[in-house]
Amino acid sequence: MKALVLAGGIGSRLFPITHTGAKQLIPVANKPVLFYVIETLVDAGVTDIGIVVGGTQAQVREAVGDGSAMGARVTYIYQEEPLGLAHAVLIARDFLGDEDFVMYLGDNFIVGGIDALLRKFHAEGPAAEILLTRVDNPTDFGVAELDAGGQVVRLEEKPKNPASHLAVIGVYLFTPAVHEAIDAIKPSPRGELEIVEAIQWLVNNGYPVGSATVDGYWKDTGTVTDMLEVNRSVLETLEPCTDGKVDEESEIIGRVRIERGAVVSQSRIVGPAVIGAGTVVRSSYIGPSTSIAEDCVIDTSQIEFSIVLNGAAIEGVGPIEGSLIGREAHLTRSCLTPRASHRFLIGDHCKVQVAP
Repeated sequence: MKALVLAGGIGSRLFPITHTGAKQLIPVANKPVLFYVIETLVDAGVTDIGIVVGGTQAQVREAVGDGSAMGARVTYIYQEEPLGLAHAVLIARDFLGDEDFVMYLGDNFIVGGIDALLRKFHAEGPAAEILLTRVDNPTDFGVAELDAGGQVVRLEEKPKNPASHLAVIGVYLFTPAVHEAIDAIKPSPRGELEIVEAIQWLVNNGYPVGSATVDGYWKDTGTVTDMLEVNRSVLETLEPCTDGKVDEESEIIGRVRIERGAVVSQSRIVGPAVIGAGTVVRSSYIGPSTSIAEDCVIDTSQIEFSIVLNGAAIEGVGPIEGSLIGREAHLTRSCLTPRASHRFLIGDHCKVQVAP
């Protein structure tokens, strides 16, 4: 079995961060979301992985390499334009050949792995299997209608009157029958080859399409809110350790990981939190659910429930919460007043002055 991982989207809901970086490489607990996807596949025994890339392909290639560091063998497939999930399968046909495969969206996060899903697929032998989760807002998703045996009867994208609260999420299992379906469908009104339409074609033509429901944790990390929530969830599982230097005037409370080369002085860190290698935290407060990446500087500042990317500096600013700070961004204190709580979405290489 092979895997097809989609990592070519532009991530418009995460602008300006994704103006300069791939959304799949934004870190959760200091590890890119895409790495969690690859590790999930490898843990399930799927090591032959094709990654569909677009305009950020250089960054993805540099980060993932040939996949060997994660136990995978990676092939890159270039998609000139994001023309739909089914289009990604179409251009990957040479890589996929006549094998069954799992398609996994590179910005989706699932706790608990996909081993059980693969076992179910192999045991029952449908033409396709989709992964579902119950949501409160089904009008925002592709929605599945099932029969009494759990077989898919109908799929509808963002329906006005949803037939169920079962949303289709970003993991799909296919046999080669899906290629016939994709050849038979036409682009949707938005100009894309929709995977939902390909699956519906299979249903309409008598192919069995199964389903499995995720009872655990799932998130599409396409928005800042969801990214911060996933970061919080992963940090809750953190094993605390102190490989960096912490002076006697600092206080470390709860699940905190301080990576090798980090230096913490005259500061208070309340977990769950992670401080990346080479980062300096000085006279500051780092609150719960916060990830500080490598080579950052946090000086005389306060921050919690946030993600700070590589090389950023925050000096004399706070309190900050619910924020995503880009690579090499620099936040400093200005001489203006009044002081207030701050919330940021700051792109890479920005410089921001904040009232003290």
